[in-house]
Formats: sequence, structure tokens, C-alpha cells
Amino acid sequence: MYVADRTWPELGDYVAAESLAVVPLGSTEQHGPHLPLATDHLIAEALAREAADRTDVLCTPTVNVGVSPHHRQFHGTMWVDPPQFRDYVESMTRNLAYHGIDRVVYVNAHGGNAQHLREVGRRLRDDGTMYAIEWMWDESIPDLVNEVFEHNGPHGGPKETAMIMHIAPELVREDRLEDARDGGLVDLDDSDRYMKHGARTFYDAIENSENGVFGDQTDATPETGERLFEAATEQLVHLIEWLNDRRFEDLMEPAHVDPQPGSRR
Repeated sequence: MYVADRTWPELGDYVAAESLAVVPLGSTEQHGPHLPLATDHLIAEALAREAADRTDVLCTPTVNVGVSPHHRQFHGTMWVDPPQFRDYVESMTRNLAYHGIDRVVYVNAHGGNAQHLREVGRRLRDDGTMYAIEWMWDESIPDLVNEVFEHNGPHGGPKETAMIMHIAPELVREDRLEDARDGGLVDLDDSDRYMKHGARTFYDAIENSENGVFGDQTDATPETGERLFEAATEQLVHLIEWLNDRRFEDLMEPAHVDPQPGSRR
């Protein structure tokens, strides 16, 4: 159920009986010479809406701009600073709580958002508002990603390329796949900046990859993208079902261990 397509009476019927929503989040940032800047938010929205349809839960509009300053050197990249991102997502999520939602899955497709979504989830749980958790699509199927790609790449690689080939094939510049591979970095182990003596010595993607992407994009196919999409959707559906089955009280902050503070004063 996509919230923006519904009327308010229809949504009233939903929240009278159900209390879960999925919130897709991505980014608008460079993904090399072969993929659109929309890559992350396209993936997040496609997965969220498919899982919502399969489970009949509420899906919100997508947050299209995320925490992406590490791609700032490339044309078109947009970002918000972490504090503003956290406050915005928290405020939007509290809107859902006002309407009766008490559990949320942040369907995330941008690594730069992850730690901040975790922080928002903690804020909301710690004050008893709701239980909100971050879910990252490729982290739900790591064995499959490693199986189908020799060099899957952390950004703009074959896994994201294959997903967009499946979701929005018209947006993939297939004539630039070799350029993406040859102008980027296939294997992070070959980087001079990725790790030095136990420290990450870089802040921006361009310091490791001239065109901003990693992995071997020529390994991507629409068929592999469909396989990844179906596997990740299945994992998200299982998560939604698990979360729906939990009692709200069991999702909230556990009690302090005994003896309780001040109990012997």
C-alpha cells in the first residue's frame, strides 16, 4: 500500500488494524559513467514497494537525497549533512507515529545513510515512540552477491548495475560498462589509500577511484539483477513478517538489570 496513492479514509482503515510501515531511502549521487545518479533511491523504492505489496503493509514516499558528501567532487551529486538528515528522518518518522505506526523498517540502499538511520532508530526507541530499524539490501544477501560476482564493488559495481538493469534498464549506459571498469578500481586491495597500518586514510571516493566506482561492471546482467532483486525482496518480506509478529513491549528498551538503581536507599 503506497501512502501517496491513498485517500485519508483508506489510510484510516489501515492504521485502525495495522501498525507497520516501510520507508525507502537512498541518495542522488554519482554512480560512474554508466549508471544514473538516481541508482540508490531507485533500488530502495523498488524493493520497498514490492515488499509492501507482497505483505500489504504501508510504504511511504522515498527519501531521495542522503548523506553523500564523499561523492561531492562529481557533477550532480547532492547531499545533506548528517545532523540535518537525522533530524529530517526522525521528524518524518514521528509523523507516522502520530498516525498510529509503532514499527518502521528503513529500506536503505545507500551505505552513507546506514549509521545515521541506526541513530534515529535508537532515539525513537529510547523515548518509547516506536521501534525503527535500518535494512540494507545487499547486506541481506551477502553470500549470493559474493557468489555471482568476483569483484562486486562497494559502489557503482556490478551488483548495483545488475539491479538497475532489472529495475530501469533504459537508464543503464551499457556502452560505458568497460569505461566504468577501466576508469575505476576493480579491487580495493589495489588501492594506495584504502588502508594504511590499520587506518583508513581517505574520506572521498575519488581518492580511491578516478571515476568514483568500484568492481567489474561488465559482469552485470539483467538476469542476475532479477535474481538479486527477488532474493533481497524475500529477505525484506521475512523481516516485515518477523517484525509484525512481535509484541510492541518486546521491541522496546529492556529493563535495567537488578538490583534496580536506588532500590536499597
